[in-house]
Amino acid sequence: MRPQSSLSWLLALFTALSLSPSTLAENIIESNSLNSCKSGSNFTATLFNVAYTPKNSSIGLNINGVSSIVGNVTAQLEVIAYGFTIVNETLDPCSMGLAGFCPMQTGQINIETNIDVPSDVSKQVPGIAYTVPDLDGVVRVYVTSLDTGEVIACMEADLSNTKSVYQNAVGWATAIIAGLGLVAAGVTSGLGHPNTAAHVAANAVSLFGFFQAQAIIGMTSVTMPPIVQSWTQNFQWSMGIIRVGFLQSIATWYQRATGGTPTTYLSTLSTFSVQVQKRAVKRSLDTMVAFATQNLRYLAKRQSSSAGTATSTADNVKVVRGIDRVGFRAGIEQTNIFMTGLIFFVFILFMVAVLVALTKAILDGCAKAGWMRSERFLEFRNGWKIVIKGVLFRLVALGFVQMSILCLWELVERDSAAEVVLALVVFISMAAALGWASFKVIQLAKKSVAMHKNPAYILYSDPECLNKWGFLYIQYRATAYYFIVPLLAYILVKAIFIAFAQKSPVAQAVGLLIVEAVALIGTSVVRPYMDKKTNIFNISIASVNFLNAIFLLVFSDAFGQPEMVSGVMGVIFAFYNVVFAAVLLLLVLIASIYAIASKNPEVRYQPMRDDRGSFIKSQAALTTELDALGATARQDGQAGYVKDKGYDDDASFTSESLKHQSEISQQPMTQAQPYPPQDYNTPMYPSDQPGRRGPPQSHEQRQMYNQGYNNSGDYGYGGRPNTGHSQQTYDRSMSSLASGGHQAQPPRSAPGGYPPQQSFRQQNNASPWQRGAGYD
Repeated sequence: MRPQSSLSWLLALFTALSLSPSTLAENIIESNSLNSCKSGSNFTATLFNVAYTPKNSSIGLNINGVSSIVGNVTAQLEVIAYGFTIVNETLDPCSMGLAGFCPMQTGQINIETNIDVPSDVSKQVPGIAYTVPDLDGVVRVYVTSLDTGEVIACMEADLSNTKSVYQNAVGWATAIIAGLGLVAAGVTSGLGHPNTAAHVAANAVSLFGFFQAQAIIGMTSVTMPPIVQSWTQNFQWSMGIIRVGFLQSIATWYQRATGGTPTTYLSTLSTFSVQVQKRAVKRSLDTMVAFATQNLRYLAKRQSSSAGTATSTADNVKVVRGIDRVGFRAGIEQTNIFMTGLIFFVFILFMVAVLVALTKAILDGCAKAGWMRSERFLEFRNGWKIVIKGVLFRLVALGFVQMSILCLWELVERDSAAEVVLALVVFISMAAALGWASFKVIQLAKKSVAMHKNPAYILYSDPECLNKWGFLYIQYRATAYYFIVPLLAYILVKAIFIAFAQKSPVAQAVGLLIVEAVALIGTSVVRPYMDKKTNIFNISIASVNFLNAIFLLVFSDAFGQPEMVSGVMGVIFAFYNVVFAAVLLLLVLIASIYAIASKNPEVRYQPMRDDRGSFIKSQAALTTELDALGATARQDGQAGYVKDKGYDDDASFTSESLKHQSEISQQPMTQAQPYPPQDYNTPMYPSDQPGRRGPPQSHEQRQMYNQGYNNSGDYGYGGRPNTGHSQQTYDRSMSSLASGGHQAQPPRSAPGGYPPQQSFRQQNNASPWQRGAGYD
């Protein structure tokens, strides 16, 4: 399948999933809620269902309410779509023959009827009103007394065409593809394709971060068009906002048990008229400014203070915005949002740890039964405990966006004392864990630069270090190992704006705009990712996030633009985000399938310029026979395997472990046992031509020759067996650096007349490791 056809197919599928199943149904515009748009209104509704069907040009009404209006009245009808008034008519109830409205009388009003709509009025409704999902429309009625000419009541209802981009299928599709990318990276790594695994994992993590950025837009309290609300709601699963019935019961029970008072809005919807208000609409009455917000409104059932009279209950209107709105649309009570996100996060951590352990057991069983070659997934099976630690760290990093927002927001909401303490513990623990991991990575990279002139050596040469800490730096080039620190700061600042500025939508919009601008500039200038394609992938995401922040600032009404501008920009926002998300999903999906299905996926990716591939050791290839061979050649056996390499996270947060490492690194070099004299008439490599003094010719020999590495821990081109007895061994773990960054004692030259390669390179050109790491 060609890329163009694949992209077209995925865009069509994604667009189809974004629409309601009613897309192919009959065109209809309806409203199921009625709100008062005038303080002290004389009419309230407990049931309001209105539907307009253009096919038969009729409006069906089913209204139950209480009225305190007396006398003959007229009604001014306004229909507004995307800020543009498409209908403005004055209706006379008497001429229309509406029973109960001519004249108006106090008391209960029950209306269930159909009204024919003139054809000229039907033609005024544009066709886009039936096709564009999440219609941004409102109908407003002003009731005017014929006796006084005063507006005595104002009512408005939001309109819907029953189509929406908020669909469960979209959430499931995005979650499955993002998860597939992470699983494909793990499987590919286990099969021995580290370069492919690094690329797939980097793109999958960036895709997940983009989904979280979309969800964060929906969590702001900024007034947004309904299509923007619905689109961002599709990605709230990435923030743990997922409704599961029994989890809601658990969260409610926990809150009550710890002294909190849970909200009951969802459980009392039978007595509420729920309005999904599209966006702020400029009203002619100054008293309705407080109602001009983009929110869901819970309109409590009005109760008569006495027989035949009604009381306006403006105080019973509950306005939800931002995170509250997101929770309500997901079917989660306001006081259960934090616990829902926390429970899902802990559940994912637990399930992943169990799955890794089960996978290890299954692979061991398959290897013992002969169903699988014993060397398959050998590194994973031998170091599965380290893999679990690394995977859990990865999940903590992915969930830091979610939990930082929810935990900080809980400090403001204070659902119960126990939940506040829980939020503090979770946030501090995650921040400390990621901060400690970042510190260790930076420490190891600096140590590698000091010892080997390249940060990639230690970061990639040890499998334990790579499996445990690699999630923090593997997606970046070797010299940008520090970029995890700006990333964590970026996440934390966004969380602060979202959690603490829920009552200041303009502040949220401005703050996010500044943060996204800094992120875009930093990513574009530094270009920290592993290669050009990955940098383009992430710079594109940063660009879209910055553009979304600009749209968000416009939606906040900071510029006082006409309502039509906000409505049109909402449609544009949804369109380009749908297209961009579809492209990202396609790229990650293709890369994931290719990584798993291809026999040699490494050919798809070029080697990294930082030369990390030459440092990544495979336990399946580097077996213990090499250690035995090295010990035999040295004829000493003194150099044993040192377990504490100085970069295990078993060290505590105290400075003792770091002090111990510093003392080791400052110890002077020791004199090694002299080696027997070398007979230079004997060929160095018996299988080669006699008398040859050149470097080894096989690939493996050339690699060991060029890297100058042996199993005793000696580093440098002098660290080889059969060196002259008058020369000293040069232990890389015990070396000290003289001022200026040069070694106090250069390594000995190679045996058999080998030239001193390290000195030669220092004098003539930079090391290829240094060139690959960007030091040139």
